[in-house]
Amino acid sequence: MDDLNVMVTGVGAPGTKGTVYSLKNNYDKRKIKLMGADIDGDAVGKYFMGSFYKVPKPSGKDFMDKIFEICKKEKIDFILPQVTNELETFSKNKKKFEKIGVKVAVSDYENLKIANNKFLITKIAKEIGIGVPKFKLVKSLEELEGVLPSFGYPEKPVVVKPPVSRGMRGLRIIDETGNRFNSWAEEKPTGIYITKNEFKSIFDKNFPELMVSEYLPGNEYSVDVLADKGNPIVVIPRKRLQIRSGITFRGVTEKHQKIIEYSRLLTEKLKLSYAFGFQFKLDGNGEPKLLECNPRIQGTMVVATLSGANIIYSAIKILLGEKIPKFDVRWDTKFLRYWGGVSIVNGEVLEEL
Repeated sequence: MDDLNVMVTGVGAPGTKGTVYSLKNNYDKRKIKLMGADIDGDAVGKYFMGSFYKVPKPSGKDFMDKIFEICKKEKIDFILPQVTNELETFSKNKKKFEKIGVKVAVSDYENLKIANNKFLITKIAKEIGIGVPKFKLVKSLEELEGVLPSFGYPEKPVVVKPPVSRGMRGLRIIDETGNRFNSWAEEKPTGIYITKNEFKSIFDKNFPELMVSEYLPGNEYSVDVLADKGNPIVVIPRKRLQIRSGITFRGVTEKHQKIIEYSRLLTEKLKLSYAFGFQFKLDGNGEPKLLECNPRIQGTMVVATLSGANIIYSAIKILLGEKIPKFDVRWDTKFLRYWGGVSIVNGEVLEEL
């Protein structure tokens, strides 16, 4: 079996160690040389890679030229993107990379553009009978104030978020019902909960397009999916029992049939490929409703690997045209994340926690 050179982008992401684990501990025992890239020249993932390059921001015109140059220099075979902001640029340039023998694990552009937009994917999900929260797009503070009562405000919290964003950036829950003293005294700050007046004070003349949606009180689920041109191969929901800064710190895989079916339907409708995921949350009646799609490797996707289904490595297998084995998923696999770190002297790792 041929050795592979793989570029992983966004190696400062919290899930990078899980991506490295999944590639190094692949079920084929294939030797993989890893090359990392990040806009931060001292991203922690730099120290888990065979080699590393600092790259421009994905929004910059030099980003793709730099990636292309690195691929030729390092003889890269595959690119695994981990950053939401990079996805559309990579997708538009897939054929350019293929000309130099590089394959990128990202879905086709037109499908990706929808999957990456919370408003568009929610509209499509509703059209095909998938549970979604009540939602509305607003373009001004006046529109926002006008629609809030229809979501039960001020008696109920209301979720406000940009249609396209990374992680929890821009997410706020407008809530007049919370006990601010108890929140201050007993909870670690998250910056998510905010009153309407506090939210209004953020904006001056520049009000971005925002998606307003119903607040869902139930458990949240991330779903790890492996697919080939819209054909789901494996779908693994995991209940997020504890979340810090948008990252799962405690979770467990769960064979939730309705979430699995919803994820399969969305995958087929959007013709998504490789390793990606969805997020769902339960409403007050315990019914799952779609929150968003992450059309890339998810931050805690290593749990699928630990559950017996190495989705991350299998994305490369699809690009290679190799057969994917039948996975025996170990349901009810619990995952506990902890804070780790590395000590570095003169660019060399001395100890790893």
